Amino acid sequence: MWSSSLRRSTKMKCLFSSTQSLSSNPKLISNTPSPSRSLSNLSSAFLLRPIRSPAIRAFSSNPKIAEVRALHSMQNPEAISYLTQREAAEIDEILMGPLGFSVDQLMELAGLSVATSISEVYKPSEYNRVLAICGPGNNGGDGLVAARHLYQFGYKPSVCYPKRTPKPLYIGLVTQLESLSVPFISVEDLPLDLSEDFDIVVDAMFGFSFHGAPRPPFDNLIQKLVCINTYDQTRQKSSVIVSIDIPSGWQVEGDDHPEGIKPDMLVSLTAPKLCAKKFCGPHHFLGGRFVPPSIADKYKLRLPPYPGTSMCVRIGKPPQVDISALRENYISPEFLEEHVDTDPFDQFRKWFDDVVAAGLREPNAMALSTACKNGKPSSRIVLLKGFDKNGFVWYTNYESRKAQELFENPHASLLFYWDGLNRQVRVEGSVQKVSDEESDQYFHSRPRGSQIGAIVSKQSTIVPGRHVLYDQYKQLEEKFSDGSLIPKPKNWGGYRLKPEMFEFWQGQKSRLHDRLRYSSRDINGQQVWNIERLAP
Repeated sequence: MWSSSLRRSTKMKCLFSSTQSLSSNPKLISNTPSPSRSLSNLSSAFLLRPIRSPAIRAFSSNPKIAEVRALHSMQNPEAISYLTQREAAEIDEILMGPLGFSVDQLMELAGLSVATSISEVYKPSEYNRVLAICGPGNNGGDGLVAARHLYQFGYKPSVCYPKRTPKPLYIGLVTQLESLSVPFISVEDLPLDLSEDFDIVVDAMFGFSFHGAPRPPFDNLIQKLVCINTYDQTRQKSSVIVSIDIPSGWQVEGDDHPEGIKPDMLVSLTAPKLCAKKFCGPHHFLGGRFVPPSIADKYKLRLPPYPGTSMCVRIGKPPQVDISALRENYISPEFLEEHVDTDPFDQFRKWFDDVVAAGLREPNAMALSTACKNGKPSSRIVLLKGFDKNGFVWYTNYESRKAQELFENPHASLLFYWDGLNRQVRVEGSVQKVSDEESDQYFHSRPRGSQIGAIVSKQSTIVPGRHVLYDQYKQLEEKFSDGSLIPKPKNWGGYRLKPEMFEFWQGQKSRLHDRLRYSSRDINGQQVWNIERLAP
């Protein structure tokens, strides 16, 4: 990752360059939303300047859409900047000189980028055992830092560090790992087949300054990684290889390397090196989120923005996905009958408070499932606006499709899905309108823009174009610009679902999920809840 010749000539120490389907009431069908880890959480804050095109500029008022478009443009490898060895060394020199970065700062950013890239793809629940093979230089230092972060992320790292660098920075990194009881393994003690003991092998031996033939013991270590690719043809699962910046043994200028390491993941740093054009693995990430505009402009770097607060971003085309193989092995605390509240409303309150405390986005979003009188179902996302022992309340247009279905069949189900906590709750029951007074009170508690929007939207009717809604909105906005009271439309108000059944679901390992169902019974005029465990 750093140029050894540059280090010798400048005496620099080192540089950093670069759901399951739930049972349903016969009266309706409840659809379970699937988890999504999409680009919806992209932030407009990033250091690199994204590629701009007329299509992107047209959406400049929405930074999230602009960034999604920018990331999509990076799926073409030719749209991304690739650095030569000379350019990478020059960028290092600028970073370590006038820009004032220190060695340990850059190494920390590099190692954190590698660890976060790994965690994006290889979850510790299935890829827990990690071996970091570290070389004597700065690429090896990145591997040591990555191992420390992977430990904090819940992995079980081990380190093979045969040629240790006797400098305070590296000695400190070793001490940090030893304090965490991370084992150091000698070359002699490594298994012949690394896949027997490790799920992930981090290749942190050589960076972009490498040239010539690898010397012992790294020639044998590289051969062990090559053998993983060979063994992969004969076994169901082998270790995955993650290379830092460039695969060890490759030439940075992209010379042929048909017999070299073939990593499953490449984490390029600062910008991909020329040899990365020949990377054929499924996962190519960019890490090292620190390049200032001055360097991006000087070298005309075309790089994607980093999503949100992430230290890595996927580049190149996403891998082809076998949908049938997509699965999540959930890790959650046990959800046992003896630990739950006897009242499902109290149990729901506890879980809802957990979601709010966890900071999950829109914790009150719920899938509302309804059915018309002939049983034809439909579902949509609505927002819960209140709940108590009397039921769950939401608001909508009384002339919408779901309102018509509730008129014909006043039963529904609500589904809350909280991916971040591996939980979901389904509630079934009868539905009725709330009072006009309650609807009016809530309507006037909303922002004035939302009040006007409720008047403009004749929900579920056909609209000739967005401009029609916009023009009507602007007219009403001007009409009520004096701050006068905005009247609630007569066809707008709330519904309350009175629960007859709750089902609390919590994801567990090997699909042995917890499902506890509360069923309502009337005993001597009192509502009593019976708790039963359902098979997952």
